[in-house]
Amino acid sequence: MISKLIGGFILWLAPVLLFVPAALLLPEEGTAKTKPSAMAIPPFNESQALLENELNTVDVVTAIGPSVAAINVSVPGNGFMPFGNTPPELLPPQFRELLPYLDDEAPVQQGSGSGFVVDLQDERFLVTNYHVVQDALRAGTTRSLEGTSITAVFPGGEKDPIELRVVGANPSFDLALLTGMNGTDAFEGIAGITIADSDNVRVGQKSIAIGNPFGLESTVTTGIISAVERFAPSVGRISVPMLQTDAAINPGNSGGPLLNSQGQLIGVNTSIINPEGPSSAGLGFAVPSNLLVEALANLELGGLSDIRDTRPTFGARVQTIGTLPKGIREALNLPDDGVLIIDVLPGSPADKAGILGSTEIVTLGSFQFETGGDVITAINGEALNRAEQLNLLVSYESTVGDELLLNVLRNGESITLTVTVEVMP
Repeated sequence: MISKLIGGFILWLAPVLLFVPAALLLPEEGTAKTKPSAMAIPPFNESQALLENELNTVDVVTAIGPSVAAINVSVPGNGFMPFGNTPPELLPPQFRELLPYLDDEAPVQQGSGSGFVVDLQDERFLVTNYHVVQDALRAGTTRSLEGTSITAVFPGGEKDPIELRVVGANPSFDLALLTGMNGTDAFEGIAGITIADSDNVRVGQKSIAIGNPFGLESTVTTGIISAVERFAPSVGRISVPMLQTDAAINPGNSGGPLLNSQGQLIGVNTSIINPEGPSSAGLGFAVPSNLLVEALANLELGGLSDIRDTRPTFGARVQTIGTLPKGIREALNLPDDGVLIIDVLPGSPADKAGILGSTEIVTLGSFQFETGGDVITAINGEALNRAEQLNLLVSYESTVGDELLLNVLRNGESITLTVTVEVMP
């Protein structure tokens, strides 16, 4: 594909060269050829001309690039498209012309993403996003569907595509761990990336992304960390506090590493926000490296795991009241802010604390709303305005055994409840 793409660019450039005026190419008859000007600027010494920041990027890419793979997932007879569900009309024309799923005789590519090598107890594995490999797996398992293929291609062309299988996956954090299909060390000779402490990541620091956007292997983009603990629309099952970066992230970057200036992993590139289309708008999001470290033990054991295996959870389905139109809030007799409890999981911390879920469904126009449940307005004296705040306080800022004081509205009356956070079975 790459050779075809390069060829496409050459053909596109050729007419430009053909129409360069001949007067600019040949000396006038009877005149001497133009000599280089004595004032011409001599070429710079490259190593001295590069800025310190540029040299740092070059060093990081040189060291880490060989450990980043392009991951290709094929599902025969499946109508899905590469790069997720991005419609072909939204892709750049040069990519749209080359995509195999537009050719009925070509194998259909279910997905294309990125991955990177890590060392776990002297054994190497490949890390990627769960959503990169999900459609090649049987529902609720990490076993491959019949006829599917997951391969990794490392830069340099020295290794053939490596057939992979999924060892374990964590849909909550959108992470997956892969190894060679034959069970041997498929990544021999490829160094694992050092994992940094993402709690030390600061807004404004440099970030480097390496990946496989639109099938272009070993693409490097740089930027800064724009925000930390950013709850954004996620392909995972729950909202997690992500790292936000303005380093360009595009379809195919999913599962690739986000690095600091020391070449250490600070996040796993996962998603973007761009209302105008599938390409980057400077709003990229990465799962923090500490969540990867937390998930790795269960990933290595195999099968599916999720946040409840490692972190305390509240155990209720909730609705941010502020997202409802004012007329709806008034009709349902709800406050302007707070979190509405929709339902409660039996045996959960919320259930043990006496939190009550919705009791009725109200129809307003063509919409139905679950109402009658408790409304949490504050936790430990801090106003609660969004469901993400509840998730952050319980799952990311509390430890097992912590007690949280909840201010609750129940049938118009204020009550106080205490919830003890715990890891659910």
